Amino acid sequence: MADRREILDKERNAEIVKLYKDQTQSERVGSARQGLWAAAFIYLAFSITDILLIPDVAKTVIISRIMICVIGLLILELLFFIKVKSNTMDITCAMALVISYVAWLCPAAMTQQADHFRYYMVFGSLFMMSANLFFGFDIILSIITSTCVLGLFFLALFYLAPVDSGYVLAFGTFYVACFAFTSYVNLRLNRERFHVYLNALEAKKQNREATERGKALLRLSNTDYLTGVDNRRAIDQRLRDSWNEWQNDAIGFGAILVDVDFFKKYNDFYGHQAGDHCLVLIATTLKNALLPFNASLGRYGGEEFIVIAPSANREDVMQLAEMIRQTVENMALSHDQRKDGLSIVTVSVGAAFTREQRDSRLEKIITEADRALYSAKANGRNCVRLFDPTDPLTGDDNEHIAALLRVAITNNLVSLVYQPILNVKTGQLEAAEALMRLKLLDGTPVSPVAFIPIAERTGSILDLGLWSIRQACTDILVPFAAPMVSVNVSPIQLKSKGFAAKVSAILAETGVDGHRLAFEITEGINMDHQSVILRCIKDLEAQGIKIWLDDFGTGFAGLSWLRLFNFDTVKIDRSFLQDCETDRGRSLLRDIISLLRHRGHKILMEGIETEEQLKLMQQLKIDYVQGYHLGRPTPLAAFRSRLAA
Repeated sequence: MADRREILDKERNAEIVKLYKDQTQSERVGSARQGLWAAAFIYLAFSITDILLIPDVAKTVIISRIMICVIGLLILELLFFIKVKSNTMDITCAMALVISYVAWLCPAAMTQQADHFRYYMVFGSLFMMSANLFFGFDIILSIITSTCVLGLFFLALFYLAPVDSGYVLAFGTFYVACFAFTSYVNLRLNRERFHVYLNALEAKKQNREATERGKALLRLSNTDYLTGVDNRRAIDQRLRDSWNEWQNDAIGFGAILVDVDFFKKYNDFYGHQAGDHCLVLIATTLKNALLPFNASLGRYGGEEFIVIAPSANREDVMQLAEMIRQTVENMALSHDQRKDGLSIVTVSVGAAFTREQRDSRLEKIITEADRALYSAKANGRNCVRLFDPTDPLTGDDNEHIAALLRVAITNNLVSLVYQPILNVKTGQLEAAEALMRLKLLDGTPVSPVAFIPIAERTGSILDLGLWSIRQACTDILVPFAAPMVSVNVSPIQLKSKGFAAKVSAILAETGVDGHRLAFEITEGINMDHQSVILRCIKDLEAQGIKIWLDDFGTGFAGLSWLRLFNFDTVKIDRSFLQDCETDRGRSLLRDIISLLRHRGHKILMEGIETEEQLKLMQQLKIDYVQGYHLGRPTPLAAFRSRLAA
C-alpha cells in the first residue's frame, strides 16, 4: 500500500512538473531571449578589456566577439519567430554561452601578453555565472553548461597557457567554487520559481472555486426554489433593466402576468405535491416555449408567473400572450374540479407594454398588467387581455370610470358586501367588514383595485366613503345583524375638512353608538408630517369609534403608525399567513404577534382559507379572524341568511 502511494505521489509530482513547464513556456522563452540579448551586450562590452589587457590580439578577439553575437542573436530571433519551445531556446542559449567562451578563449590565448592572459582568464567564470544566474535554465542544463566552461578553463591551463601549480591551485579552486556556488544558487532559484508557480496555481484554483461558489450562490438567490425559473428578486432586477433601456434607448418591452386558473381547487383536490408538480411542468414548458422570443420567465408568487419580453408594439405583446395561453392549454393537464365546462389546467393572461404616457413609472406597467389579468379572470378565465387605457375594466384614471363614479350612488351602481369577522376563542361573530363594490351600467363588475384609486384621485371617494359608512350602519348596526361593522377609510377622507363632524352626524341620524363602528386605515400611508390625519383620528376616537390598522406588514410605515397611535385592533396582512408553510414564515408571524401583544393591540388575521390555518390561529391565540374559509364577502341578504342558518 505504501509503495503504491509513493508511486501515485511520484506520478502526480511528474504531472505537476509537466504542467509547470507547459504553462511557463512563453515566460521562459521570453526570459531566455531577454537574457541572451543582455549577455551579448555585456560580451561586446568586454572588448574594452581586450584592448587594455591583450592589445596585440584585441582586433581578432573583437571581430570574433562581434561575429558570435550577430550569429547567435540572428539564430535566437529566428527561433523566437518560428515559436520554438522553451527547451530548444534554453539549449540554444547554453550553446551560445559555451561557443562564446571558446570564441574568446582561442584567439585570446595567442597573445604575447602571457601574464595578462592568465589573469584575464579569471573572467571566464562570468560565463559559468551566466549559465546559472543570468538565464532560467533548469538545473541539469545549467550544470552541463557550467561543466563545459569549467572544463575549457582547465584545458586552457594545461594546453594553451601552461602555468605553475600555485596558479592552478588558486584559480582552479576559484572556478570550482564558482561552479558549486552558482549551481547551488540556480537550484534554489529553480525551486523558488516552482514554489511560486505552485502558490499561484493554488491561488488561481481557490479564486476559481470562490468565483464558482459566488456564481452558484447568485444563481440560487435569483432562482425560484420550486420551479427553477427566476424568482421575484431576479425578475424585479430584469424589470428595472428593461425599464432603463426603455427610458434611455427607447427599447420597448412587454410585461405579461400569467395566473393558473382555479389553482386552489387543484391543490385542495390533488394535494400540494401535485400542485407543485403542476407549477413545475408549466414553468418548464413556458420557459422552453419562450426561448425563441428572448423573453424572461419568473415566478411572481403562488400560482402567478410573469414574462418580460422585448417588444416593438402591442400586436407583438398580444401574440406572445396568446402563445403562452395556448401552450398551457395544449399541455392538457387534468383538472376535474373545475365547474366551468373545462377539465384541464388553463391560465388567464394579462399583458401591458411600454408606451408614451404622462405617468411614466416602472410600477405603472405592472399595475396595468395586473388589471388586465383581473379583466381576463372577470371574462371567464382561459383568455388574454391586453391593457387598454380606454377600457373601464383595465384603464386607469380615465373618463369612463371617473364619470361612472360621479353617478354611482344615484344610479345604484355602488353597493356593499359584508364579510364576517369571528372571535377565535368563542367562535362567535364579532364584526362584519363592509367592502365597496362597483358595476358598470350593463352590470359588469369593476375591480376595487381599478376604481378606488380613481375615486381617490378625482375626489369621488369623499361622497362614496360617507355613503358606505351610512349604509353599513343602516344595514348591520341598526338591525343588530352584527355587534360591530368595520369600514375602510381612505387617507383622502381623513384629510378632508369636517370629516369627523360628518361621521358624527351619520351616527346621530342612524342612532348608532360610535363604539360599534370601526374604521380600517391602511398601513401604506407615510405618517410623517401628517398632523391633519392624526387630529382627525383623535376626533373620531373621541366619538367612541374604533380605529383599526389594516394590512399591517405590507407598507413602509407600520412601526411609525404603532408609535404614533394606539390602535384598538391591528389586522395582519394575509401574506404572512401564506408564508406559515415554512418554519421561517411561521417564526416571523410569531414575532409580529409578540410585538403587537406587547403594544397591547387586539390582533385580527385575515385570509383564513383552510381549517389548518384556523387551528394555527387558535394555537397562536389570535383575537379575531376572517377569510373565505369562514365566510366570503356577500351582499346583505346572503349575509343575513348565513347568520340565520
